[in-house]
Amino acid sequence: MQPTSKRRVLAIDPGYDRVGVAIIDDEKKPSLIFSECITTNAKDSISARIYTIGVRIAQLIETYHPSALAIEKLYFTTNQKTAMAVAESRGVVLYEAYKNNLFVFEYTPIEIKVAVTGYGKATKENVHTMVQKLISLTEKKRLDDEIDAIAIGLTCLARERLHY
Repeated sequence: MQPTSKRRVLAIDPGYDRVGVAIIDDEKKPSLIFSECITTNAKDSISARIYTIGVRIAQLIETYHPSALAIEKLYFTTNQKTAMAVAESRGVVLYEAYKNNLFVFEYTPIEIKVAVTGYGKATKENVHTMVQKLISLTEKKRLDDEIDAIAIGLTCLARERLHY
C-alpha cells in the first residue's frame, strides 16, 4: 500500500465482551472522527461474539477508509481463558486489516502510556486525563475501552509519523 497524504487510523482496544474503537485523522492536528464501544452479547458463543466484532470492524473500514490499524498488544498474566478469547478477537481484527491492505501497528500498554502521558506507569485516570487534553472530545459519555482506543490511535499518530 502506498502512503497517503491523509493519515487516518482505526484504533482498537481489543476484547471480546467490549471492543473500544476510534477513528482519528491527522492532517494538521489529531481529530476524532468517530468512536464507539462494540459490545457483544454475553449469552452468545465466543464464535458468535467474534463474528459480531469482525462484521463491525469490516463496516467501519468500509465507511471510514482508514490507512492504518493501531491495536494494543496482549499482556495477560493470570486468566488464560480470557487471554485466549481476546487473542481470537484480535485475530479477526487483524484479518480485516490485512484483507483491506491497512498498515498495522501494535503497541504494549507501557508504550501507550509513555506516548500519551510521558510515564510508563501512568494510571488509567492519568491516560484518560491526557487524552482529553490531546484531542477534542464531544460531551458524549464514553466507556474506558473507547478512551483507551483513542489513546492507542494517538500513540500511533505520534510514533509513526514517518512510516506511513
